[in-house]
Amino acid sequence: MPIPPRFRRLQAVVAIAVLCMLIALAGCSGGSAPTSPSPSTPSTTSVSEERIVIEDFRFEPADLTVSPGAKVSVVNEDSAPHTVTAEAPSAFDTSTIEGGRTAMFTAPSTAGAYRYLCGIHPSMMGTLTVR
Repeated sequence: MPIPPRFRRLQAVVAIAVLCMLIALAGCSGGSAPTSPSPSTPSTTSVSEERIVIEDFRFEPADLTVSPGAKVSVVNEDSAPHTVTAEAPSAFDTSTIEGGRTAMFTAPSTAGAYRYLCGIHPSMMGTLTVR
């Protein structure tokens, strides 16, 4: 017995809706593996990891002391994009970090105080001290 045309249309609409839901669920599943160890996982490298948080158009901490070559993560908790850009040419620069994203840079290997700012909002300033 043939299926009436209106039921075929209904079948197509239901099939499309189910497909859309499956695609949405697949996007929410976070199907990629983490790219860095969790905080509870001990690191096998001797380089320390430090962190700067951007919130309310401020760097926290504004003054950070790290070891030479330390990995510094920068977490942008604002909705606006920001950068962490050293005033010293080629010392370090995160490029643009969109709101809600994280970037990393490597501290210079030479000891010293490196002033930095947000290249988008130059009133945001801080100092990275390497020793």
